[in-house]
Amino acid sequence: MLILPIKKKWFDMIKSGEKKQEYREIKPYWTKRFLSELNKRSITCNFSEEDIIGSRYFVIFKNGYKRNSPQIKCNIELHKGYGKPEWGAEEGKKYYILEILEVEDG
Repeated sequence: MLILPIKKKWFDMIKSGEKKQEYREIKPYWTKRFLSELNKRSITCNFSEEDIIGSRYFVIFKNGYKRNSPQIKCNIELHKGYGKPEWGAEEGKKYYILEILEVEDG
């Protein structure tokens, strides 16, 4: 399961249901992390970069880096696209969009 640290403002908005997307830059680092997580779920481990788009993941959003930092578990679906500036995206910049489908606990 991916554990993603986020700032308190975004954490609180996700927890309340106000923010429905989280963003990660489209960089090899994030591509590898999403691909690795997808491959963990497969016996064959033959997924490619294209397969991560549209895939669903469970992630833990964590407000901070300490062991006891507040966290919430979410079900997300991964897309590529342009994010919303009011939710932290830079205008005109393409991102991996973590579409939050369900906040399970927190």
